[in-house]
Amino acid sequence: MLTLNFTKRKNNEKKDGFLSAVFYGPKQKSESIFINTIDFTKLYREAGESSLISLEGEGVKLQAMVQDVQYSPVKNLPIHVDFYVIEKGAKVDTHVPLSFVGVSEAVKSLGGSLVKVMHEINIEADAANLPHDIEVDISVLETLDSVIHLKDVKLPAGVKLYHANENDIVASISVQKEEDLSAPINVDLSAIEVEAKGKKEEVLAAE
Repeated sequence: MLTLNFTKRKNNEKKDGFLSAVFYGPKQKSESIFINTIDFTKLYREAGESSLISLEGEGVKLQAMVQDVQYSPVKNLPIHVDFYVIEKGAKVDTHVPLSFVGVSEAVKSLGGSLVKVMHEINIEADAANLPHDIEVDISVLETLDSVIHLKDVKLPAGVKLYHANENDIVASISVQKEEDLSAPINVDLSAIEVEAKGKKEEVLAAE
């Protein structure tokens, strides 16, 4: 489990090199804290919002998840973080990104294109069993009409879908149809002649 250290923070207090943050939970009162900006950036890149982290400081050690990150509208850098404290043994529902692995024969040999319909799914699991991501094996996409449904995705032990339709499509194959340039182009010359004649008559009338 990844670890992030914190120190307590007074209201509206600022500190160079540190982000303002807060942690809270069902049985945890809200506490304002500071976290090191560089440490958080590295951790968030690896853990995201779906992994459990150990939040430690001031003699306190908590299991938490990143609940929300606020960014500066100008520099697009994090300026405030919310952590949600998880009770030990409690189940958590969250969204987890999908990682597509393998080689599709339909793409490799048949000229199809992979269409990723979903990029994340909602799951429920014990806090300690939350995966960072879930792999989707696209090697099962062997023909141009192959699809992967949500029920086809192999979930890790202790993880199940949460408020999701098992029949929803996760990935499919798209075939780009080539335009037939040899097909004749039908042009109504009589209509063009009539339109041109009408414009000529308008010009003569104006003179």
